[in-house]
Amino acid sequence: MANYQTREDVLVDELIDRVEKLVDEKFLVVYNDDVNTFDHVIESLVDVCDHSEEQAEQCAMMVHFKGRASVRQGPFNKLHPMKTALTDRGINAVIE
Repeated sequence: MANYQTREDVLVDELIDRVEKLVDEKFLVVYNDDVNTFDHVIESLVDVCDHSEEQAEQCAMMVHFKGRASVRQGPFNKLHPMKTALTDRGINAVIE
């Protein structure tokens, strides 16, 4: 017996796939500190997170004035090496 899917079944399956991907999305967040310089944070974001200079500067400003900033979004397995590289450089970063 053939297994037929209605258009609604296909749409529901696609919606479930999208929701699962969103749930898997995490954020790499950098917190402000009194130790690291703007230049160090900017250089680290360029090197580790593949930011442009301008993007890294904007993130550094947000970290400074808001106390934290989400600098990258993606699945945990992509963000974890970036978090490790940033913390190895003395930058307070977490995955949320």
